[in-house]
Amino acid sequence: MLAKLQPEMPEGDGWRYEPKWDGFRAIVFRDRGRVHIGSRGRRPLHRYFPELLDPLQRAFKVPCVVDGEIVVATKGRLDFDALQLRLHPADSRVRMLAKQTPATFVAFDLLAEGSTDLRDRPLSERFARLERLMGKAQSAKRAMRTILAPATSIVLTPWTTDPREARVWFEQFESAGLDGLIAKHDELTYQPGKRAMTKVKHRRTIECVVGGYRLAKDGDGVGSLLLGLYDSDGVLHFVGHTSSFSAAQRRELLLRMKPMHGGESFGEGRAPGGPSRWTQAEKEWTPVEPSLVCEVSYDQLQSGERFRHAATFLRWRPDRDPSDCMFPEQD
Repeated sequence: MLAKLQPEMPEGDGWRYEPKWDGFRAIVFRDRGRVHIGSRGRRPLHRYFPELLDPLQRAFKVPCVVDGEIVVATKGRLDFDALQLRLHPADSRVRMLAKQTPATFVAFDLLAEGSTDLRDRPLSERFARLERLMGKAQSAKRAMRTILAPATSIVLTPWTTDPREARVWFEQFESAGLDGLIAKHDELTYQPGKRAMTKVKHRRTIECVVGGYRLAKDGDGVGSLLLGLYDSDGVLHFVGHTSSFSAAQRRELLLRMKPMHGGESFGEGRAPGGPSRWTQAEKEWTPVEPSLVCEVSYDQLQSGERFRHAATFLRWRPDRDPSDCMFPEQD
């Protein structure tokens, strides 16, 4: 079951709120002395997190299916980069990282217990049964201390029905890497593949330089603008892309970009187009003279180097000098 992004939390009778954890969504299957961990895309995750298997067996003593999130914390905050490093083909590397950066599983829903399928039961019942399996949820502060500690743990997510308390979490735990909030209704059944929950995330805005573009799949216009920021040495680095344009805007952008072809673009800094952890395909792109500035909104600047997800185009900023578009200072 997925969540739909909304600008504001829903309020009223029957709503409950949980932290939105910045990790890998995972389903734990506990049956007959074995534990299987599956990803949202139904890929096995247990080989990448061997340190979780015994703690999960101890936490769930009966056959069950539990929905939750795998997170890794370093230096007192959730660390998505460290989490991604765990997806390594070498078993020796995985086991070394399991000791250096142990993972935590945060449970937040119970889909089956014993032979009983609970997906058609209301959330209030599913969560109450999960609490009976794991014990009552910790307070938010205590749960965060447990999750951010450098040790493997199995934690039941904190929750509240008080929107004021949820807003405090939203602000208070952002520095620890909290991704936002999830709102669920007590009567909600479990609906696989549907965006039946609500999420509210931290959003920020920043002004970026356009250093290139990729064509749309059909070749009719710009598919995405490639964005950059300057470092303290005046070198432009690729940080991500934005692609939220209509068909008419894509064609207009292509006409606007053509006179700017060439130029230094990302020539000296980090450039787009190389293979990533998720794909080995090179993606063609066209460099342009870095003279246009646009303002975008984004969720996170991962490792202080790149946007976690695609940024959302807000407006052009012809009043801004491209050289002023620099990486934000890190806390």
